[in-house]
Amino acid sequence: MTNGLTTNGLTTKLPISVIILTYNEEKNIEECLKSVYGWVEEIFIVDSYSTDKTLEIARKYTDKIYQNKWVNYASQFNWALENLPIKTEWVMRLDADERWTDDAFKELSGIISSPDVNGIYIKFRIFFMHKWLKYGGLYPNYFLRVFRKGKGRIENRFMDEHIIVDGKTVYLDNDVLEYNLKDRNGLIEEFIKKHIGYSIREAIDLLSLKYKSNDDSEDISNFWGNKTERKRWIKEHIYARLPLFFRPFFYFIYRYFFKLGFLDGREGLIFHFLQGFWYRFLVDAKIYEIEKRAKRENKDVKEVIEELYNIKL
Repeated sequence: MTNGLTTNGLTTKLPISVIILTYNEEKNIEECLKSVYGWVEEIFIVDSYSTDKTLEIARKYTDKIYQNKWVNYASQFNWALENLPIKTEWVMRLDADERWTDDAFKELSGIISSPDVNGIYIKFRIFFMHKWLKYGGLYPNYFLRVFRKGKGRIENRFMDEHIIVDGKTVYLDNDVLEYNLKDRNGLIEEFIKKHIGYSIREAIDLLSLKYKSNDDSEDISNFWGNKTERKRWIKEHIYARLPLFFRPFFYFIYRYFFKLGFLDGREGLIFHFLQGFWYRFLVDAKIYEIEKRAKRENKDVKEVIEELYNIKL
């Protein structure tokens, strides 16, 4: 790993502050930190009171470690933007299971020198069971992860939150890797456990959309926008209006057959079925459960969500 850029014989670091949100990420955090250490000026860890060796490992790479109670990703990241002593011109959002490459950093160094760019979309290469998944609509997949300080903020959502940037955005050509190493209990078990948690948040977002209870006026949904914005528009204006339990079947068939997910082999079958069907079906089951209980007990869905999941909307 090359630690830094060499310019005129001097080692320099990019004027970027990396923000990593963590909770029990001892399996992932070291590889993540290695991939950015030496390339950026600052690395901030915002931890949700981990009980494993996450912070012990993180201290080898940074002393800028903070802790804050977890509510959801959006509120945690916005807390970081508002409270961390960020001194650099640029901010990078990074998850613990993501790894930057030298080539991506070299390309990034040229982009951030442009005075008219305020945000950068990153192309992710997703690995599952140690295999790169190229099909099923997973590649190329872009997410805005680097932005000029003061120009970016994150949507107020429980799930599928994205960064919104004021001004011009561009796309990175080189890939950043998403490679989860949490296999202590087996990768499938970790995947299922994580997505059970995701399903609650996804159900809340879809119910908020249905009952117009999300007061966030900023939404990236735009049919005529980029791929990320168009996918959100389709999700909110088409997928969300399809019948419960039918739409997971439709979505899986679309991904696995029409988007050629079957070409990803057995690993692809497992991933696309679990993430594209089972997870979406679980979300619908939770929506059905919440609405049925609200109707039976003559309560608002917000009340039921708070009773079931201790989440206040």
